[in-house]
Amino acid sequence: MRVLVVGSGGREHALAWRLRRSDSVTELFAAPGNSGTAGLGTNLPIADTDVDGIVAAAAGHAIDLVVVGPETPLALGLADHLAAADIPAFGPSRAAARLESSKSFARSVLDAADVPGPNYRVFQTVSGALSYVDYHDRPVVVKADGLAAGKGVAMCASREDAKIAIRACMEDRIFGTSGETVVIEDWLHGIEVSVFGFTDGENLSELVAATDYKRVGEGDVGPNTGGMGSFGPPDLWNAELAHEIRQRFMLPVIRELAERGCPYRGALYCGLMLTRDGPRVLEFNCRFGDPETQVIMPRLLSDPVEAMLACVNGNLDDAGPVEWSERPAVAVVMVSGGYPGQYQTGYAINGLADDAGDSDSIVFHAGAQLAKDGSGDVVTAGGRVLAVVGLGDRVTEARQRAYHRVQTISFTDAYYRRDIAAMPAVEPVSA
Repeated sequence: MRVLVVGSGGREHALAWRLRRSDSVTELFAAPGNSGTAGLGTNLPIADTDVDGIVAAAAGHAIDLVVVGPETPLALGLADHLAAADIPAFGPSRAAARLESSKSFARSVLDAADVPGPNYRVFQTVSGALSYVDYHDRPVVVKADGLAAGKGVAMCASREDAKIAIRACMEDRIFGTSGETVVIEDWLHGIEVSVFGFTDGENLSELVAATDYKRVGEGDVGPNTGGMGSFGPPDLWNAELAHEIRQRFMLPVIRELAERGCPYRGALYCGLMLTRDGPRVLEFNCRFGDPETQVIMPRLLSDPVEAMLACVNGNLDDAGPVEWSERPAVAVVMVSGGYPGQYQTGYAINGLADDAGDSDSIVFHAGAQLAKDGSGDVVTAGGRVLAVVGLGDRVTEARQRAYHRVQTISFTDAYYRRDIAAMPAVEPVSA
């Protein structure tokens, strides 16, 4: 089979890496890809938002399956356009992808499906949002309604913080039209978990979970990012919790979307807070997470192509079971200095070839590209540059392996958190 992965981040490198290990994949393409996917197949110079260009390339290269990594192409209807061209695409339709591209739509689905979540209100005017904050004197979370590259969520401990976030979205338009509407939710406390599964619009595979570190600073301080690290399985993950999330959260949403005439087919991501009162949904996303994908793809034991095609064809129950290893994995994200603010790119990345034969140590490229001079060197090209993954029989072993590998890699102004997957008895890794 000829497979095309759409996207250019660490998630897409991880997907391409796992797909390339499938016996059924004979040729792999990425659009636009990065320096990591270049080593697995052919990069096509097409932006992941160029829907017509991707459809034309998929047809021209006789692609048998398109795997869409990021949320924006799905929100633009890429899966619909591919389906219209009779090209199988793993990813939900534009209508179903509103589960992520519109937080207000998502909340309406969750309400109809009776899925437990925080109290919330939706506002389309600045005055209404500010008045609510004045009245609602508790910590809140202010969310831009639309897509904001994982940065449209502000945790507001005070009334003033909330007002700043509201004005930034609705007056300053820092997220463009995505911030024209805001959703204000109660701030939930607990342990955050990301849960993923494959679905064909009716059936749902075995679930897998990971923990994501969103804040840029150690100790979970500073602004939100796209993700500074991840590990899985989480400490509290077990069969009982997986069953509860499946039955109370994910299947009801799948059924509700089907009843609305927009069946959801693809990867379904449920972001949860495990509170004292039980799990509460924070968000649903329409794709695998980043950097969670980097710790779940190395743990996927079954054939991803079989599962993805079964989702596309609506026969997931007839396919082989999706199986996940219980072996822990830890991902540490190395970023450009200044991220998530302003940063410089074009710096050479050293040490990528070290320990290349270690199957328990994997480096997934994200904001990294081959140098334009044809030297074959890899240079920084974004905020999140690499996700360095370690696997082990215990989380502590996987963590040490990941950080050991991190310390063999260098580039100018590199930064990473030293407390990813830190247990109470484990001190942050020193520089």
